[in-house]
Amino acid sequence: MLDLVVMPDHVHLFASFPPTLAISQIMYRLKRSTSHQLRKEFPHLKSRLPSLWTRSYYVGTAGHVSAATIKRYIDEQKGQ
Repeated sequence: MLDLVVMPDHVHLFASFPPTLAISQIMYRLKRSTSHQLRKEFPHLKSRLPSLWTRSYYVGTAGHVSAATIKRYIDEQKGQ
């Protein structure tokens, strides 16, 4: 993970993964593990919500934008 900001209704994550991993598998694993961690830390979530995350996600690549530009954008989100 290179950078992270958690917003009230979404998360900005700047990360690097090998090109051999499918994005869908990366997102599935991230959502599964964070859901388990949150339910472990906050047991009341187990009975209140059938699912913590939706199946949707947005993924963009840094092909034409520098890593510094992406980090600057995420840092700007932290101030909001």
